[in-house]
Amino acid sequence: MKLVIGIIKPFKLDEVCASLSSLNIQEINVVEVKGFGRQKGFMEHYHGAEFIVDFFNKIRLEVTVTEEQLAQTVETIQNAANSGEIGDGKIFVYDIN
Repeated sequence: MKLVIGIIKPFKLDEVCASLSSLNIQEINVVEVKGFGRQKGFMEHYHGAEFIVDFFNKIRLEVTVTEEQLAQTVETIQNAANSGEIGDGKIFVYDIN
């Protein structure tokens, strides 16, 4: 068994879940997380004040699959989560004993 963890943009969650459902993957854990990668932070203006936003809202989804389902699951998450912009996310795969 493998644990697949995807860090994706929040607006891609429904699309990723629908794509995984088409693979007959029904059990998905979802957690709201914050983080950043190469995009670092950005300057935000609010009521005339400036402040730096260091972390971006992300979604961490976890799926447990068999070895046979692994390649298709990773490819499905990658294709569904891709927006073509920086910060689309990461996919991690772990063995489950």
